[in-house]
Amino acid sequence: MAAPLLRSSTGEIPDQIFKVVITACGLAILGMLVLIVYELTSRSAASWHAFGFKFFAASDWDPPNETFGAKPFIYGTLVSSLLALIIAVPLAIGVAVFTTEMCPRQLRGPLSFFVELLAAIPSVIYGLWAIFVLVPLLSAYVEPFLAKTLGWTGLFVGPAYGFGMLAAGVILAIMIVPIISSITREVLLVVPQHQREAALALGATRWEMIRMGVLRNARAGIVGAIILGLGRALGETMAVAMVIGNTPQIVTSLFASGHTMASVLANEFSEATGDIYTSALIEIGLALFLVTIVVNALARLLVWTVTRGQPARGHA
Repeated sequence: MAAPLLRSSTGEIPDQIFKVVITACGLAILGMLVLIVYELTSRSAASWHAFGFKFFAASDWDPPNETFGAKPFIYGTLVSSLLALIIAVPLAIGVAVFTTEMCPRQLRGPLSFFVELLAAIPSVIYGLWAIFVLVPLLSAYVEPFLAKTLGWTGLFVGPAYGFGMLAAGVILAIMIVPIISSITREVLLVVPQHQREAALALGATRWEMIRMGVLRNARAGIVGAIILGLGRALGETMAVAMVIGNTPQIVTSLFASGHTMASVLANEFSEATGDIYTSALIEIGLALFLVTIVVNALARLLVWTVTRGQPARGHA
């Protein structure tokens, strides 16, 4: 009896040390988050006191005269991100449905791997590819065609330089496709197999089975995947800064240059000289940080409503 009691007493110390270390690791993440919010809040105080809420409604961005307004950057961020979603969502959902429902088993793994590999490509590589490949294609073929056929909408007018909102939206769409596709695939895989079998047993075609038995049951998770992709698009920096034109203006045409909240930080923070200038840029960063947190939290909640923490299950 003495030996087991001795081992039990001596084992309490390593258990306590392990518990303290693991708890410290968890608290360190929360501590970093609190420090980030504190630093952004404290260092943007000068801009907040100078402009207040009008900072987000004003359109002037004039550093020499210390007049700052974030409206052009908010506009550019929203337009480029929404354009990216319009392009990426159908493609990403199509890829996810194909890999889970229609792809041969031998190709399912390799295809999923290559789709997810797109998410690992650095942002600057996407930017370089856009400059040398995407921009020439847009300026020579796509934008003239859009101007000719859809110019009456007012969205596709002006010189076809290739750089601008359209290029930023396309490159963002390419970057968020693997995110939306991967999460959608995981959500589709946790839809119970008997939903598919029941639809087919009732005489449904494959398309009807996918539409009613799979996509309908996974719609909340798919929306969560889309919002998570939106969060990535909102915060993307380098690739967008390389093709958007970096002009703080609000223009209806997608051919025009623009600016985003993330790209203005990358382009101008190292050049900021005055305290108000630096504080205004940090306030933009704070707004972007808070929006990204809210978007990601909402996406995680929607995905959880479908998966309920269940692991993905493959099926024939």
